Amino acid sequence: MEIIFLGTSSAVHSKDRNHPSIAIKAFGEIFLFDCGEATQRQLINSNASPMKISKIFLTHYHGDHILGLPGLLQSMSLNGREAPLTVYGPKGLDKIKNAIYSLGYCAIEYPVEFIEIDTGTIIDTDEYFIQAQKVKHNVPCLAYSIEEKKKPRFLREKAIELGVPVGPAFGRLHNGEEVEIDGKIIKPEQVLGPARKGIKITYSGDTRPCEEMIMLALDSTILIHESTFIKKDMANAEEYGHSTSEDAAYIAKDSNSKKLILTHISTRYGDEYADIMLKEAQKIFENTEIAYDFMEIEL
Repeated sequence: MEIIFLGTSSAVHSKDRNHPSIAIKAFGEIFLFDCGEATQRQLINSNASPMKISKIFLTHYHGDHILGLPGLLQSMSLNGREAPLTVYGPKGLDKIKNAIYSLGYCAIEYPVEFIEIDTGTIIDTDEYFIQAQKVKHNVPCLAYSIEEKKKPRFLREKAIELGVPVGPAFGRLHNGEEVEIDGKIIKPEQVLGPARKGIKITYSGDTRPCEEMIMLALDSTILIHESTFIKKDMANAEEYGHSTSEDAAYIAKDSNSKKLILTHISTRYGDEYADIMLKEAQKIFENTEIAYDFMEIEL
């Protein structure tokens, strides 16, 4: 898996931070989370091809999270895209779809499906599953997690002890199939140990700290959490439905996440505040970093 931060600003972008968007390359796909203004230009300057994006997940419909979507969809069409694309988002997505298709002389000549979602598992495949959770913002807003499915551990010595020859039968058993060896049926559960936990990435979108966010993020490998404000501006965070760096750190700690990445940084803060923001979070949750545009994490 690879995480690419395409935009790490909040409502107002700067010369160094674009509006919010994160690409995740995994399972032969590219998933895009939020699509702020100029996301397609950020993609061009990254190693994530817009044409390979299969799914887009919108947390909510504030402009800094969606205004890059019309241009991205149209550019894909101009570049000859034929592969289908699915866009997920909370209630109100139909209005966004209608606005996009009525904006100028819009021509999108490949299949795009818009799916309104609620809390729960929204995608479940053999390789991964994606969950959505309502969180606490000043408009309807979702957070997302994507988790890798791992096969149960194959107990090689146990299989050999049961008479299974080394070779294709191992793979069949590991894939959940029974095999027959010298007239004896060997079942997968006889040679499979407990399932290993796969990589889990959780993305908050915009939110106040809440129990729902903690539950979604439980045992995350990486928690990507908004950190719009520092502690001294806590009143602003409460007024506008955002989190401080301390808030994000408590979410990471309480959810037993392994690593916290702070993003959605207010442009009111210059470089001198980055160290303050990081130190405030690290007092609570040591394994914290602040995201920057084009930052990449490989897992």
